[in-house]
Amino acid sequence: MITLKGMTWDHPRGYDPLAALSQEWEAARGVRITWDRRSLQDFESYPVLDLAKAYDLIIIDHPHVGQITQEGCLVPLPEAPEIAAGSLGHSFESYTWDGQQWAWPVDAAAQVQAVRPDLCAPVADWDAVMRLAAEGRVMIPLRPPHVLMSFYTLCANLGHPCRVTRDAPFVDRAGGRDALALLRDLAQRVDPACYEMDPIEVLAHMAQSDRIACAPLIYGYISYALPGAKPHRVTFHDIPEAAPGAGPKGSALGGTGLAVSAFGQHPEAAIAFARHAAGPEAQAGLWASAGGQAGHRDAWTSAEVDAGAGSFYSGTLATLDAAWMRPRHDGYMPFQQAASERLNAALKDGAFEAAMDDLDQLFAETF
Repeated sequence: MITLKGMTWDHPRGYDPLAALSQEWEAARGVRITWDRRSLQDFESYPVLDLAKAYDLIIIDHPHVGQITQEGCLVPLPEAPEIAAGSLGHSFESYTWDGQQWAWPVDAAAQVQAVRPDLCAPVADWDAVMRLAAEGRVMIPLRPPHVLMSFYTLCANLGHPCRVTRDAPFVDRAGGRDALALLRDLAQRVDPACYEMDPIEVLAHMAQSDRIACAPLIYGYISYALPGAKPHRVTFHDIPEAAPGAGPKGSALGGTGLAVSAFGQHPEAAIAFARHAAGPEAQAGLWASAGGQAGHRDAWTSAEVDAGAGSFYSGTLATLDAAWMRPRHDGYMPFQQAASERLNAALKDGAFEAAMDDLDQLFAETF
C-alpha cells in the first residue's frame, strides 16, 4: 500500500475535511494518507521548503508561490479545468506563477465581517463600525500579519490598492494615510488585547462574550457559523464599505491550496488525491459536510451546502469574488511581518508619514 504524509494547519477547518477525504480515498484507492498539523502562525510563516522535504502533500498560503518556485520544492500541477472553472475570484490564479500551477485551492477565504446575530445586524459602512466601537462592542485582530491584511483591505476599498510589483510608492500616500486613520480610530476604541489576537482568538471571544457584537475585518471561519455552534453562533457577511459606494471590493484574499512536494516518492499518487480534494464533487460533498470551508464555486453556490453552513457562503460570496490578491514574488514573505510591526507602531504613535516612508523602503527591499 502506498502511504503519503501530509501537513495542514491546526484547526478543525484545516484538518477535519482532509482526514475525512483521506479515509474515503484509502478505502476506494488503497492509498493511505496521514496528516500532521502546525499552528496558524506557522502556517503563515514557516518555510515551505522545509515542509516539502518531510511531506508529500502540503497545505500552503498563496503569497509563498514566488519563493517556492525559486526553491523548486513543489511539483507543477497539470491542467485541471474543472478546478479552474470553480475559482472564487482570484483564488485559483493566486497559486499560479511563472506559467505553472503550484497548488489547487481547497479552501477559499478573504477578510469578511463577523457578527453575533443575537447582538446586532451586519453593518454597512465604516461609520456604523465606529458607532459600535464607541460602545465597546467591536474587536479586530491586529496581531501580525492581520493588521497588514486590514490595511490592505481598507486601501483597496478606498480605491488605492497597494502595489504588487516594483512600482513605487508601495501605496498612494493619501490613500495610505486615510486607511491608517480609519484603523487607528478603530484601534483606539477596541481592547488593546487585539494587538495580540489572531482571527481564531477574536472569533472564540465573540462566541463566548455577550458584549462583542462585530468584527468588521476578519478572515471568515465557517466553524463558528455552523448551526448549533457553541456557546454562541457567529455569522459572516460582506465587509462594510470604507468609502461611499465602494461595496465589498478589495478584501485581502486568503484561503489555502493543496500542493505536492517535489521530493516525495509517489508524486502521481499525491497529485491524484490533491485533484480529487480540490474538485467540485469532493468540495460540494464530503469536504463541506466534514466541516471544511470550501474552495470551489460549486460548493459556494449550492443552496444545500449554504444551508448546512449557516449561510456562510451566500453571506460572503460578493466579498470573495471582489477580493484583492497580495504580492507573491520571492522576497515578499519577510515583508509581511516587518510591515505589520511597523503599522502597529504607527497605530500607536500616529506618525503616519514616517510609516509610509518605511513601508516604501521595506517593500523596495523585497526585490
